[in-house]
Amino acid sequence: MAIQANPASDRIWTVPNLLSMLRLIGVPFFLWLVLVPQADWWALGVLAFAGVSDWLDGKIARAWNQVSRLGALLDPMADRLYIFAALLGLVVRGIVPWWLMAVLVVRDVLIVLALPVLRHYGYGPLPVNFAGKAATLCLLYSFPLLFIAGYDGIVGDVARIVGWAFAIWGTAIYWWAGLLYAVQGLRLIGQTRRADRSSAAGVEPAQRPAATAGDAGEVPGDRASTETCQEPDQTPRRPDDCGPPFSDRKGATSPP
Repeated sequence: MAIQANPASDRIWTVPNLLSMLRLIGVPFFLWLVLVPQADWWALGVLAFAGVSDWLDGKIARAWNQVSRLGALLDPMADRLYIFAALLGLVVRGIVPWWLMAVLVVRDVLIVLALPVLRHYGYGPLPVNFAGKAATLCLLYSFPLLFIAGYDGIVGDVARIVGWAFAIWGTAIYWWAGLLYAVQGLRLIGQTRRADRSSAAGVEPAQRPAATAGDAGEVPGDRASTETCQEPDQTPRRPDDCGPPFSDRKGATSPP
């Protein structure tokens, strides 16, 4: 029997969305704390609140059936903005070199530039994959440690070593996640072009798959929904073998 998750709704005023909005409001406050008074411990408190609320809004969205399309956009957006704000603060204060920020920003720019291409072929942003989640987690762990590394003593020395380990691993996995998105995007575009050629030749095209979590090792984001398709009297197919018609293909979330 097919099992279908609750679809994302168009609701705006939900508890998870309010938590995501609070996280977004905290970004400029966090950056001000880092750059102006350099109140690092207060800034780390804001960053800790962002991490806890990120985990909490996903739990509430699933438990209370408050999964929404707006939440699927706000979640990764808040993660990116905190990464950018923390990097900017670290670079301005001379704690990390500028090239680390450049490497991470270039990856995100390439992802953004790929969105119009996917849209041209009828796809929305691709679902978040496990590598992208792991990379974001590593980077968000590294930034507080790198702030603490600026202090003298054994605590600063240990924080510097562990912080840079998380930063290097996070950056590598961040780019690996980008390569997985590229592979998935090229696969979807190739399938769409083959289907279009078959249709032009008068051959009934196979149903085109949606950009689901089954492609290139992806798993859904905190608020994404997936479904298992099953045709009557047939063996259930894998999730990535099914999808909506060409006119309503949509990704679950945008990649982190």
